[in-house]
Amino acid sequence: MQNETEDAFSKDQLRPIVVRSLRRSNIRKKIADYLYEISPSGSYTSEIAYNCKTTPTNVIGAIKGMGTRYKKDESLIELEIVELLTSGKDVKIYRLTDLGKEIIDSMKR
Repeated sequence: MQNETEDAFSKDQLRPIVVRSLRRSNIRKKIADYLYEISPSGSYTSEIAYNCKTTPTNVIGAIKGMGTRYKKDESLIELEIVELLTSGKDVKIYRLTDLGKEIIDSMKR
């Protein structure tokens, strides 16, 4: 089990990688901004796609990673700024994590 200083250190190391990833992908940035706007609530894929004016495939790629276009190691879940919640039968809800809120908030300033 990690202690708090190791956890804080890993978040500090992760921050520049997350910011770089968000700046490199307009879709990832739009998704993170949308989830920030509705926080602490979450949303499902097609609703995120509708509000970000993109396709559900692009949303899934940005959130989870998909092939070469959306690298898994730069996906929002892998970067720990979005979390997956399951609700009911096969309903997947995505929500911004506390780290995600901090980073989006600092980028908006």
